[in-house]
Amino acid sequence: MVRIQRRKLLASCLCVTATVFLLVTLQVVVELGKFEGKMFKNSNLKDGHAQMEEEPIHLHPFLKREGLTLNRKKTLAADSYPIMLWWSPLTGETGRLGQCGADTCFFTINRTYLHHHRTKAFLFYGTDFNIDSLPLPRKAHHDWALFHEESPKNNYKLFHQPVITLFNYTATFSRHSHLPLTTQYLEGTEVLKSLRYLVPLQSKNYLRKRLAPLVYVQSDCDPPSDRDSYVRELMTYIEVDSYGECLRNKALPQQLNGPASMDAGDFYRILAQYKFILAFENAVCDDYITEKFWRPLKLGVVPVYYGSPSIADWLPSNRSAILVSEFSHPRELASYIRQLDHDDRLYQAYIEWKLKGEISNQRLLTALRERKWGVQDIKQDNYIDAFECMVCTKVWDNIRLQEKGLPLKRWKADITHLSCPEPTEFAFSPLAPRRSSLREMWIPSFQQSKKEAQALRWLVDRNQNFSTQEFWALVFKD
Repeated sequence: MVRIQRRKLLASCLCVTATVFLLVTLQVVVELGKFEGKMFKNSNLKDGHAQMEEEPIHLHPFLKREGLTLNRKKTLAADSYPIMLWWSPLTGETGRLGQCGADTCFFTINRTYLHHHRTKAFLFYGTDFNIDSLPLPRKAHHDWALFHEESPKNNYKLFHQPVITLFNYTATFSRHSHLPLTTQYLEGTEVLKSLRYLVPLQSKNYLRKRLAPLVYVQSDCDPPSDRDSYVRELMTYIEVDSYGECLRNKALPQQLNGPASMDAGDFYRILAQYKFILAFENAVCDDYITEKFWRPLKLGVVPVYYGSPSIADWLPSNRSAILVSEFSHPRELASYIRQLDHDDRLYQAYIEWKLKGEISNQRLLTALRERKWGVQDIKQDNYIDAFECMVCTKVWDNIRLQEKGLPLKRWKADITHLSCPEPTEFAFSPLAPRRSSLREMWIPSFQQSKKEAQALRWLVDRNQNFSTQEFWALVFKD
């Protein structure tokens, strides 16, 4: 009897469960039918194209409104602040408000702002400065600003008086520039004082059994400074380990081949084993000082320097580098290096400043302390930011003067802002092999650029656009 009752109860439960399942299934079918009907209605055809009537109305207008808002913000910014137009698209920014202290400017690479009434300055990157396109005619309130930290070989025209004086403001490697970039390759005093890579002199003396006293690493061969000719001659009087493509007689480890490895710790450790590094610039210009000079000082190696004639003004101490210009011939330089190599006391005098952490050059200390930008420091603006703000601030200074009815201040670059003489080649003896790169390329290039500078200035002074044909016809005019 009990078994029969249990069977009835189980049968009842199964019936209830089946009923519930059928009801749920029926509801799902009904809802799916409604959904399909709605989708069919919304997918009716008109002119052969499916029309989505509801969701796109809420989606696309929102995106369009956002785009219009961004464009409107840029338009309002351009209408409210002075416009700084990068004529060389160095930053790649189509529009950005930049805050420079209390002053705000709108920075852009968009050339449609050429004739905008609030456009106040055109910013040029020197390497890209060319005659193909210039913002002419130049209006009285249009300032031109030049940013050029590179060697003259990148654009020789800039290094002549007719062209450099086209600019109102400059940021160059020259200390006379409105924004000097002389220390652009030096992070700060800390790296000069650092002993991180320093190899003790006793260890260097031991390493001399397999290493030359001098090391040379260059892969940009035969540049305007003619440095390879000097080093080639020097090699006939003293041993030099040369790792780069130029005059190579020794190989770096495979993983250190390539420009990216020049700041690698392993590369630094190789160089730090040497007593002397040949630090030769690719061009001879006042204040043109690159990592070639600062690197050995950071590593605790004595730089043998050739390049900037004003380098003595930037030495950490009076005795921290050997200057090639003080020796009349590579033979004399080799003799002096051998003397230091064999006399620990004389050699130690060149690194004593580093061992004590004492930088005595007040000009260098002041330049590092007062510069408004940093090198490889995310906590500081970079020198491009500083350049933009320099121009922005000077533009605002004149706006304020104009509002007060006072005369505007006119800024103008001069030849000291980029000073590089014509390249010259080394000639050590009549019997020495003469390299032809300077005579065939760099000296003619410099002389040609002088004619180009004069032609460009004449055309710009006409204050109207000109064609490349007009330019070259004037350059080659007898």
